Amino acid sequence: MSDVSYDPESHYDRVTDAWGLLLGDELHYGVFATGDESLPEATAALTEAMVQGCAIEPGVRVLDVGCGTGAPACHLASLGATVLGITNSAVGVDAATARAEANGFADQLSFEIRDGMDNGLPDASFDRVWVLESSHLMRKRDALIAECARVLRPRGRMALCDVITHRVMPFEEVRKRRHELSLLREVFGDAHMMPIDAYTGFAEAQGLVIEQATDLTAATRPTFERWRANAQEHRDVVIAKLGHDDWQRFIDACNVLEGLWDEGSFGYGLIAASKP
Repeated sequence: MSDVSYDPESHYDRVTDAWGLLLGDELHYGVFATGDESLPEATAALTEAMVQGCAIEPGVRVLDVGCGTGAPACHLASLGATVLGITNSAVGVDAATARAEANGFADQLSFEIRDGMDNGLPDASFDRVWVLESSHLMRKRDALIAECARVLRPRGRMALCDVITHRVMPFEEVRKRRHELSLLREVFGDAHMMPIDAYTGFAEAQGLVIEQATDLTAATRPTFERWRANAQEHRDVVIAKLGHDDWQRFIDACNVLEGLWDEGSFGYGLIAASKP
């Protein structure tokens, strides 16, 4: 696949349609209480964990950083919030806008192309900031958190969840596993993970108070089995959209991630922080 682009915008634009079939409508990991839940049930559980962490309530104004195709924003609107979703992807903006209109939330939701690390929005202009599984594509995580803190009003709250690392992988190991890591890059984009402590450290450096830091590694692990099942169920359609090689790479990448979960290298975390 010689023409793959690794910047978030082009990668996202290329895979969005197929990912709705592979990852599910919400385009993110699931939280499984028993392991028997369906993927939609588990992704809804993760969304609900974010809702609780972010203390969403009617009337709050939310900045959704990395809004995807607008499924979480629509859920927030159903809870009475107004939301501005930002993304680097024009495809994402169009899909999210269409979703908002189709679900009757056009008056509560808007979507714009903006950079989460330098969003250009006014200081203290949001009650909540929501960062669901988008931070791993942003190189300057400290700048992302600084922007989240800057746009929060006093007594506002931020919630963030994403893939995390549990250990530093030595250079020699990185070299030996370069094919696995390259595969993850091809499939999921130019992602850079870090420990949950790094996120809490960046938040505290901006004067935020950590309210929650939860490791969801075990609870998210069944996600990979569900993604592989989706790949098999929607095989022909995904191959028509992405090609056979990319369909197979997706399955192989799920296997790699599952192994990284099991060996204790990668995992998943959620943090919530408030602004005094």
